[in-house]
Order: sequence, then structure tokens, then C-alpha cells
Amino acid sequence: MGRLHDLHLEQGQSPWLDNLRRGWVTSGELERWVERGVRGLTSNPTIFQKAIESTDDYDEQFGDLVSSGGDIEDAYWDLVTTDIRSALGILAPVYHSSNGVDGFVSVEVAPDLAHDTDRTIAAARHLHEMISAPNLFVKIPGTQEGLPAIRTAITEGISVNVTLLFSVERYADVIEHYLQGLEARSGDLSAVASVASFFISRVDTEVDRRLAAVGSAEALALQGRAAVANARVAYQLFLEAFSGPRWDALAARGAQVQRPLWASTSTKNPDYPDTLYVDTLIGPDTVNTIPDATLADFEDHGTVARTIDVDPDEARATLAAIADMGVDLAEVTTLLEAEGVSAFSKSFDELLAVLETRAAQLRS
Repeated sequence: MGRLHDLHLEQGQSPWLDNLRRGWVTSGELERWVERGVRGLTSNPTIFQKAIESTDDYDEQFGDLVSSGGDIEDAYWDLVTTDIRSALGILAPVYHSSNGVDGFVSVEVAPDLAHDTDRTIAAARHLHEMISAPNLFVKIPGTQEGLPAIRTAITEGISVNVTLLFSVERYADVIEHYLQGLEARSGDLSAVASVASFFISRVDTEVDRRLAAVGSAEALALQGRAAVANARVAYQLFLEAFSGPRWDALAARGAQVQRPLWASTSTKNPDYPDTLYVDTLIGPDTVNTIPDATLADFEDHGTVARTIDVDPDEARATLAAIADMGVDLAEVTTLLEAEGVSAFSKSFDELLAVLETRAAQLRS
């Protein structure tokens, strides 16, 4: 047993792996991560771009797909879903032993759909039906246009990982649409699950930049504190939303809480501790999806202790102090959402271009 097991057994938090590549499946590396305490897995277009571009693990399958005359984007999805299905099989024992709480693998709808409700719904249905596994999460961006898609997916029994959340206000909207989706679904609700992926480190990166521009000692003293405070306030919202008569009625029908998932938890600033966004966000009914390098750091020297709700008032005071410095957090989170959608779209487009080039070489 190590720290990853302790996170779950002692603190009720589920550590997930924020990475996937073909070589990890074929070599047994992913199974070893599960043995070490990993309880789920997330992926995104950038992760697949790096995996497919940086190795030759996909060349044989891609060559076969090109030889059969398939479309390049269809070939991309064949490569992705092959990895996802393999990971789903490896995580299935965790799913069953946890009674459907953990053991999930996430695959994201195409990033260019982030502002198209109807096409997002269609894509979520397609992935859900095509992959057809109870421990699949379809990732839907938590944009304004994504909210109705989230509600519809939940109503139809599609488990959803809501991604690209930065603001507490948008998180409140996501919770509401999750609850509405459950309320519109008839019968037993226990087979439907969801997490809400709240992005962490990028908040500090942008807020720190703005505090540095202010330049005062008071502003500089607030650097590195916005992201954790933002997440801790979000956790208080989670506790409030999933309690009381409305939630009790859904829980009686088997509904699961929509757990907060802390994403983007590697430390971008080398001056900060490498396990900052793991050590400070530990608490029950939460998930932290962690890149493999940070997972290894936490296994080596992380601290297992409940920290997510250590002082909610202090977290609110920190955000208020940052606002007093002239940093508009609403403006920051709006910017980060747009940048997140753009970054995933860029990765998706760049990978398709690489695959087009490889296909042309194979055909010649």
C-alpha cells in the first residue's frame, strides 16, 4: 500500500491518471498504475496528440486503416477508441468493486463541438453507443452551449465527465443541469454517473500574471493562492447542492453525487511545490486526475491529509483580496475557458494534419 491507496482509504478521494498511450496498455504499465492505487483515467485531444505523434505504437493500425481507404478523421477515432476500450477493460474490476463509483475512463467529444449543443448531443450518443461500456465517461465541455447537452445526456443514461470548468458560477450551472437530467430520467438512477472537472493550475498561471502586473507587495503575496481557494469554494458549493430534500429524493432512487474532479493539477510554476495541487485539495467525494509525473511525485513525498475544507472562510477571503487588487476572476475564467477550447481544437487539428501527412507517405 502507498499514498495513492491511502488517499482513497483514509480520505475518500479517488486518484485518477491523466494520461493514456498505447504502449502503457500493451506493456502492462497501466495495470501497474491501477495496482498502485489509480482508480480511473482521463484523456483529451492533447493527450492523444502527444501519444500518437511521439511513438510508433499506432503505425500498424493506422497503416491498415489507410490501406482500407478510410477517412483520416475516422481513422483518428478508430485509434482513440481502441485505446479507450483497452483502458476500460483494465479499469473494469475497479468499477465493479466500487459499485460503479470509480473505474471510469473518459473520452472527449470533438473539441470543435464545444459551442454546438445539438452536435455535442449527437456525438455523445455516438460515443456512448459505439464504445458501449458501463464505465465510460463521455467528456462534454462545460460551456454555455454544453449545459443542455449535459442535461440531455444524463436524462438518456449517458455518464458524463463535464470538462473545462474554471468558475464557481459555471459549476453551479453544471450541477443544476445534472440534477435536472436526473429528475427527467425515470426509474432507477444508479447506473448514471458524472464528475465535474474543475481546472486548477491554469487559474494560478493567469491570476499570478495579473498580480505581477499590479506589482505591489500585497498583490505579490497573493500569488499561488487563487486556484486552491477557487476549488475550495467550489467544494462548499458541492456540499450544499448535494444535500437537502431535492437531493434526498434523487438519492432514494439510487442517484450518485456528481463528484468534483480536480484537473490540470501538475504544477506549472517551478517555484511552487510539485505536489501543491494534490496536497491542498484532498477530501471525501472528490477525484484528482493527475499526470503520471505528478502521481510519482506524490507517491514519493506527498502529504495525505484532509485539506479541501480546512478553512472555507479563508478561501473566500483570498478571492476577495485578489479582487481588491483589481483582478477580475470572472474575466479570468471566461478567458481560460476560451483558451481551453482553442487549445484542444488546435491539438485535434494538428494531429489530423500529421495523420494526413503519414497517410500520404504510406500511399506513395
